[in-house]
Amino acid sequence: MQQVITLPQAFWRNFLGYSPSWYKRVIIGFLILNPLLLVIAGPTITGWALIFEFIFTLALALKCYPLQPGGLLAIEAIIIGLASPDGVYHEVSSNLQVILLLMFMVAGIYFMKDMLLAVFTRFLVGVKSKTALSLLFSITAAVLSAFLDALTVTAVLISVSVGFYSVYHKVASSAGSHDHNYHNDDHLIELHREDLDQFRAFLRSLMMHGAVGTALGGVTTLVGEPQNLLIAEKAGWDFATFFIQMAPITMPVLFVGLLTCIVTEKFSWFGYGTKLPHTVRTVLEDYDKAQQVKRTTRDKARLIVQVAVAVMLVFALAFHVAAVGLVGLMIIIILTAFNGITEESQIGHAFEEALPFTALLVVFFSIVTVIHEQHLFNPIIEWVLTLDLAVQPKVFFVANGLLSAISDNVFVATIYINEVAGALDAGLIDRAHFDKLAIAINTGTNLPSVATPNGQAAFLFLLTSAAAPLIRLSYGKMVWMALPYTISMSVVGYLAISYLL
Repeated sequence: MQQVITLPQAFWRNFLGYSPSWYKRVIIGFLILNPLLLVIAGPTITGWALIFEFIFTLALALKCYPLQPGGLLAIEAIIIGLASPDGVYHEVSSNLQVILLLMFMVAGIYFMKDMLLAVFTRFLVGVKSKTALSLLFSITAAVLSAFLDALTVTAVLISVSVGFYSVYHKVASSAGSHDHNYHNDDHLIELHREDLDQFRAFLRSLMMHGAVGTALGGVTTLVGEPQNLLIAEKAGWDFATFFIQMAPITMPVLFVGLLTCIVTEKFSWFGYGTKLPHTVRTVLEDYDKAQQVKRTTRDKARLIVQVAVAVMLVFALAFHVAAVGLVGLMIIIILTAFNGITEESQIGHAFEEALPFTALLVVFFSIVTVIHEQHLFNPIIEWVLTLDLAVQPKVFFVANGLLSAISDNVFVATIYINEVAGALDAGLIDRAHFDKLAIAINTGTNLPSVATPNGQAAFLFLLTSAAAPLIRLSYGKMVWMALPYTISMSVVGYLAISYLL
C-alpha cells in the first residue's frame, strides 16, 4: 500500500530529490542568508560567501549534482544584484569555445569508445606493474594534453574508466543483459564485492594520475589550455616561442610530477598504490579475447574508421585548424556517417554526459560574473602590482595559484594578463619584466590550481562525470589524492620562477 503524504511533505521530498535532509536544509539556509548578508555586510562579503557556498555544492557532488543547488545560488545572486544577466551572457559568450568543446568533442569521444576500450584494455592487461601503468597513463595524458586539450583527454579517460568498470560489474553481478545497470550494486555476488572495491581504488588512482597529467602537459604549450592562447596572444608568442619561454619552469615541474607519480605508487601514499585484483585482470583478459573472437567484419570496419578519425583528430587539434568544438562536431558527423549510426535516438546518448556538465559550467560562469562585477579579486591584484619588481613574478605565481584554486584559472589569467599588458602599454614595466610576469601567470594558473576540482575545468568535469560515483571519487578524495602533486608541482614551480627566470 502506497504511503499517503501531505502536500508540504511532497514539496520537501521533491526538493533536490533524494539528497539528505540536512543537505537540503543547508542549501535553504544559504538562500535565506545571502539577501540578509547583502543588507548587513554589503556585496563584497556576500560575494565571497557565495563563492564558498558554491564550492560546498561541488564538494558534495555525490550527494546532489551541483547544477541544481549551484544554479539556485546563481539565480539568487542575479536577483539580489550581485551579477547582471548581461554580465553572465558576456562571460558565457567569452567562453563559447569551451562550451562548444564540451557539447561536441565529448560526444565525439563517445563514438570512439569501442576503439578506446580495445586499446586501453591491451594496456591494462599487458602492463603488469601498477607503477609502470600509472606512469604510462600520466605520460600519455601529458603528451596528449600538450597538443590537444585537457577536457578532450579527460573525456577519453572517463570513457575508458566507465568501460572497464561496466565490463567487470556485469560479471560481478552475473548479469548478461545488454542494458545492465552498473550503478546498482544490489545484485553483486558477495564474493566479488571486495574485488570490486579494490578495482574502484585501482581506477581512482589511474584517473587521478591521468587528470594531473593533463595539467603537466597542458601548461607546456600554446594549445594546452584556453588561457595559454590568451597569454600567448597578449605576449605575441607563437607555438615554439611559448614552449621555449615556459620550458625553464614547465620541464622541471614535468619531471617532478612524473616522479611524484612513481613515489606515491611505490609507497601507496594518498590513496595510490592499489593493484589490479587477479580476478578482475582475468575478467578483462577474457573479455578482450571474447571481443576479438566475436568481432565481425563490420565491427572491424568500425574500428578502422575510429582509428582513422582518432589520427585525424590529433592532427586537427595539434595544428589548430578550427575551434576545438567545431572539430568535435566534424568527428561526430564522420563517425556516425561511416559507422551506420543514423537514428536520432542513437546519437542522443552521446550527449548525455556532456550537456549536464555544460549547464553546470554556465552556472559556474555566473559565479565568475559575481567575482568580476563585485571586483572581488581587485584588491589582491592591486597589492601585487605595488610590490618590488624583483619579487613580483614569485608573488604572481602564488596569487594566481590561490585564486585559481577557488575560482576559474581562465578567468584569473584573463584578469592578470590584461592588467600586466596595461602596465606594459603605460610604460610602468619593460618588455623583459612583462615576459617574466606572463610566464608566472601561465604557470600559476595551471599548476597550483590542481589543488581543487574547481581549479581546473578538466578536474571539475571528472568530478561530475558518470565515472566519479562508480569509482567513489568525491571532492574530498580528489583534493586528498591531488595533494602530493599540488605540493611538489607548486614548490618546484615557485623555485624555478625564483631562480631560473
